[in-house]
Amino acid sequence: MRIGSYTLDNNLMLAPMAGVTDRPFRQLCKRMGAGLVVSEMLSSNPKVWNTAKSQARMNHEGEEGIRSVQIAGADPELMAQAAQFNVENGAQIIDINMGCPAKKVNKKLAGSALLQYPSTVESIIKAVVNAVDVPVTLKIRTGWNTDNRNGVEIARIAEQNGIQSLAVHGRTRACMYKGEAEYDTIRRIKAAISIPVIANGDITSPEKAQQVLNCTGADGVMIGRGAQGNPWIFKEILHYLETGENLTPPPLSEQYEILHEHVANVQSFYGEVAGVRIARKHVGWYLSEHDTDRQFRKSFNAIEDASAQLEALNAYFEALQEKPDRFLLQHSND
Repeated sequence: MRIGSYTLDNNLMLAPMAGVTDRPFRQLCKRMGAGLVVSEMLSSNPKVWNTAKSQARMNHEGEEGIRSVQIAGADPELMAQAAQFNVENGAQIIDINMGCPAKKVNKKLAGSALLQYPSTVESIIKAVVNAVDVPVTLKIRTGWNTDNRNGVEIARIAEQNGIQSLAVHGRTRACMYKGEAEYDTIRRIKAAISIPVIANGDITSPEKAQQVLNCTGADGVMIGRGAQGNPWIFKEILHYLETGENLTPPPLSEQYEILHEHVANVQSFYGEVAGVRIARKHVGWYLSEHDTDRQFRKSFNAIEDASAQLEALNAYFEALQEKPDRFLLQHSND
């Protein structure tokens, strides 16, 4: 699959998720088989670029692969400036966010709120595409609400104004993350345009990825929540698409190694205070199948020391390995 002049390793992408797809997680998912990883969205407001949060989101030091950076905003001129700034900072692809359903984003008429205003969508796309020499991609939802599914119209505007690839989350803004993704709308969008279309929404298994590709005719799939605590999903999907067979899940020892490395990298990236806090949600996702009574997470979330976090994880997995029957039972119910 190609985006502009770039050829991806495969057609599996990590969706941009605020507070999740930071550098440690992107690097991990890339190693686990993702063909493209997209950064957390960055505000187009230059007043916040020097904050600690924005500086962390802009950090691509040591990253391998194509660097795709997502920007969000409602003003065409500011979006163009943000695109230029991020290209100067190492971005090789600029992705425009018109899919985020969060209230704090939408109240500024950014994210999926823009789908209500096709003329503004066009102005932003034109401004960004004309501002940079790298490929510009777009992420949208199917519309503002179920009475206003204008994804096909937005897709045509995108193609006509230079967007190189379009990712579509199969829900309207009003649907948030409720209900099932509407792949039929993605199929109509794919049929209406010739640029690559990436299907997103509820892709949590290799079988589902294949089903979505078959149903929509999309060129690739984008995985968001399905990768949280499960970064090896990319390796599993890739194997299934290539062979039609399921890859054996990573053994408990490998899961521990991946989690340990991820937590240590988060702590190193953010520093001990913030790193300890941010690591908690990732640990919760990784252990959702094992720590069903949430007792470990309750005690883990009270730990304030980085090394103590790693020691607690080591002790927890040692205890899990001493109870293989419990582990096998949980996985037999997946």
